[in-house]
Amino acid sequence: MPSPTTDAQAGPPAAGGDDPRCIPHKLTAPLPVGDECPYPDYTPEEHSVWRDLFARQTELLPDRAADEFLTGLRALDLDRVHIPALKTVSRRLHAATGWRIARTPGLLDAGDFFGYLARRIFPCTDYIRGRHELDYTPAPDCFHDIFGHTPMIMHPRFADFYQKIGQAALACRDAGIMEGLTRIYWFTVEFGLIRNPGGLRIYGNGIISSPAETLHSLTEKVTKHPVVPERIAAQPYDIWHFQDPLFVIGSFDALEADFVRWAQARRLL
Repeated sequence: MPSPTTDAQAGPPAAGGDDPRCIPHKLTAPLPVGDECPYPDYTPEEHSVWRDLFARQTELLPDRAADEFLTGLRALDLDRVHIPALKTVSRRLHAATGWRIARTPGLLDAGDFFGYLARRIFPCTDYIRGRHELDYTPAPDCFHDIFGHTPMIMHPRFADFYQKIGQAALACRDAGIMEGLTRIYWFTVEFGLIRNPGGLRIYGNGIISSPAETLHSLTEKVTKHPVVPERIAAQPYDIWHFQDPLFVIGSFDALEADFVRWAQARRLL
């Protein structure tokens, strides 16, 4: 679900607007996974967009991004000059946490998206935004998906939490509970903060892949609350503005434990 201050993502919450790239795909066949993912014939300009986005964000993120994100980014050793091959990123994820990558044509139907998460497979786009969209794109793209998402999936506790979100969503049959689950996804996976030893840091990929949101999120302009799943599930969000409030975890162990407690109370896990 995009906002003018953030990037879009490959899966739910769903993107809005009239951009055809934001219309969810309902799958009629399985996605290619891991080594099955083809490598597109990218243009020099597309590689240049990746290079510029990568350089800009890596300059902004020290002392702002979570230690866990920066550790995952280093371990992935993503190509800074050329758009990485999904199969290469998939192999590194699988070696670290048992996750793999599937190549998705764009935003997925919620059921399809969560179904892949439940199997420790991250649906990832392989196309990149145009240069006119460097600051904002309403559509999912591979910079958001690869740079924003995959470093956190290298962290074992976050990787387990992410799978459990998929499992809980597949088990959910109540629209009200599903709305709460969507909000938990939004305020953790996309817009989560963590208190590291060095201070407040960002782990949500909707912030990490957006320079404007990165600079804004840690300021005193944003209200911060501790993560309580019941509170997040009741918190609406506005996709068209900077996110406020944001929610802070103390650790990914605590995030997973709190989510499991919330989901089990609703018979989702």
